Amino acid sequence: MSTSPAVEAVLVVLPAALIRLFPGCNQHVSLCATDVWEMITALDRRWPGMRDRLCDSQPRVRRHINIFVEGERATLETRLAPGGEVFIMTAISGG
Repeated sequence: MSTSPAVEAVLVVLPAALIRLFPGCNQHVSLCATDVWEMITALDRRWPGMRDRLCDSQPRVRRHINIFVEGERATLETRLAPGGEVFIMTAISGG
């Protein structure tokens, strides 16, 4: 029996534009992850196809998606603190 440390949940806040694409998806999602990539993978397990909406083929966060962890812009490698908050936002562009 291995004794690895438990991963505590983080709260993920999703944008309305993304919620509309995935039936049963809520604005506030609690899930266990240690970094942004793991968080996106967990979201994709719940709602298949979500990873493709958030990441490009490199993989990296899509150009018009912003992810903020504790108020700071994040990359896929950004670590998540237990009990932390993650905000996923769609960028607004135009002129």
